[in-house]
Amino acid sequence: MIIFLKKITKIFFINFIIVLIFLSIVELFFGYWFDENNFGPHLREHRMKNQRILWKDGIEEVEYFYRRNYYGFRGADIEPSEIEAVILGASNIEERYKPEEYTITEFLNKKLKKNNIDIKFINGGIEGQSTAGTISNFKNWLLKLENFKPKFLIFYVGINDTEINDNIILNNISDGHILKTSKKEVFFDNIKSRSIFLDSIRKFKFKYLPRKGFVKYDGKLSEDYLKNYDFIEYDYALKNYDLDKLKKKYEQKINNYLIRIDILEKYSREIDSIPIFVNNLNSSGHKEIIFTLNSSLINHCIKKNYNCIDLASKLDPEIDLWFDGAHTTKKGSRIIADIIYYDLEKIISKTN
Repeated sequence: MIIFLKKITKIFFINFIIVLIFLSIVELFFGYWFDENNFGPHLREHRMKNQRILWKDGIEEVEYFYRRNYYGFRGADIEPSEIEAVILGASNIEERYKPEEYTITEFLNKKLKKNNIDIKFINGGIEGQSTAGTISNFKNWLLKLENFKPKFLIFYVGINDTEINDNIILNNISDGHILKTSKKEVFFDNIKSRSIFLDSIRKFKFKYLPRKGFVKYDGKLSEDYLKNYDFIEYDYALKNYDLDKLKKKYEQKINNYLIRIDILEKYSREIDSIPIFVNNLNSSGHKEIIFTLNSSLINHCIKKNYNCIDLASKLDPEIDLWFDGAHTTKKGSRIIADIIYYDLEKIISKTN
């Protein structure tokens, strides 16, 4: 009996070693271990995500799937070579907790289609992003996508840049959750995205086994938001602010912000894309810092001959454009898309 068990154990061990060697060879030949352009480890949870969400705003109730595809963009699968235009920004562009058809990106696409402009924008928004995080996106994500050469790149910028430390030009450590700081997390991220077996399992789960648990999200105007709503209007800011004093007050922040804008312009041109910068607001309106950044961006665009859309100066102070002070309602997203379209159509016509 003992001899038999030893024999079985030996056979099992030998077969185990053979299988392990076989799997290792398959990993080496078909995995992504030596691929410098592998973008997977850097995208963390922003890739191959399929989350079931129930959204309601007090009037309407919609069940939908928040989906980020294999390449990290929100929406259906699409090859990088087929992408003709992208909008990059933070959670106010990503709009995770809203059905895709009610996002700024999709309202803009509907407007373009309605006016027979054959261009479709893809949503590349990632929560927490500033212009620093978007620069990281180029290095760790977009430039690693094979044949990614969109004609247009819209950068929806400003709000999160108000929160960046004044002396920081780039902060690609954690901005927008693109990169992880923990060595342990980096190690496991690399294994998950470079292993052909684990990557295949993740693809299968993404395609056939969406997350079943509901995330219930109430998109109606929050009570705290309604109670504290205080929108500073553009005309008031123009009349009462001394812009020259504000530029001196925020000089370092502005200079570094505009350096990041220049870097995004440069990176875009390097992949033969036309960059378009769009400033924006939250429900506080034209507070000193965002008013100063937005004004500086527009002046910088005029000086450098960049394509810019001054969305912020055109937004009316309607309380129901936002539901929590930072993220837009269905109505807010539609209005913003309409404003962007008005100037975008001119830029597109100019480049054709």
